[in-house]
Amino acid sequence: MNTSKKVLLSGVKPTGKLHVGNYFGAVKQFIDMQDTYDNYVFIADYHAMTTVQNADTMKQNIIDLAASYLAAGLKPENVCLFKQSDIAEVFELGWIFNCITTMPYLERAHAYKDAMAKNKEINVGTFDYPMLMAADILIQDADVVPVGLDQKQHVEYARDTAEKFNRIFGQAFKMPEPILIKDLESIRGTDGQKMSKSYNNTIELFATYEELKKVVMSIPTDSKGVADPKNPDECNVFALHKLFATSDELSTLGGRYIKGEIGYKESKEILLASMERMILPIREKKNELLKNPSYIISLLEEGAKIAKERAVKKMNLVRKLVGTDIK
Repeated sequence: MNTSKKVLLSGVKPTGKLHVGNYFGAVKQFIDMQDTYDNYVFIADYHAMTTVQNADTMKQNIIDLAASYLAAGLKPENVCLFKQSDIAEVFELGWIFNCITTMPYLERAHAYKDAMAKNKEINVGTFDYPMLMAADILIQDADVVPVGLDQKQHVEYARDTAEKFNRIFGQAFKMPEPILIKDLESIRGTDGQKMSKSYNNTIELFATYEELKKVVMSIPTDSKGVADPKNPDECNVFALHKLFATSDELSTLGGRYIKGEIGYKESKEILLASMERMILPIREKKNELLKNPSYIISLLEEGAKIAKERAVKKMNLVRKLVGTDIK
């Protein structure tokens, strides 16, 4: 890894298949930054255990997520890709952070408050999630962490925890900064709402052509005919064109909408072609990667060696500062 660059850390939970909103709202932006930073990307498998509690599902999700990132453009030569669970020091540091953190402080976490508002029974992992995330970030000496606006609090928790530890025990941790990535609120699903699995309005990133066709052709529209002028900003189909069309294509489509020169069926067919144009090569690459899971496993193992070396060094310092290293 290039030690002259700032360290970027990003974690991804293996909780299911990536959709188009994940890609444009996070994955693509991170991949576009990978030449600028010293990159560490971890698959947050222990974070995912708050919801994924089946061994076969977890294994499959880990391999699928790693293959998805590689197919989408992550370069192994530029990025240290590893599994969170391979870095035991993270969980040791998480416990130390627990011991300097109060429950009222954790009760301010957005995920906890949202679950409480919905009267959900909350497991301890969900409640304590911010401290494990803080350990993930701080143990790798991350300078920057790309997050959406709704995840910015995770970096704030990490900064607060670093400041508190440094004040109590002595200087150990950097103060990471968030990089705000494109707000997922702007990635509209098939129904016009924010694209989210909870709204059942997503389009899978690596869907087959037939799967894409089924979803695209079922996007709801109003009853305007082909010759009726249409407002592209009010159309769910056009909202997706903005993700996949070139600027020239988008300009032409917008003009045809306003002049009443295009019907929704043709618009959907154009959208389907644009989506397939982008998705086909990465779908084929992912399918090839999945034929050789041992390659993916070896990449994760090599990444874990690099990340663990950094974590061990940091924990050696932490143990001295807290007094558990008595040598």
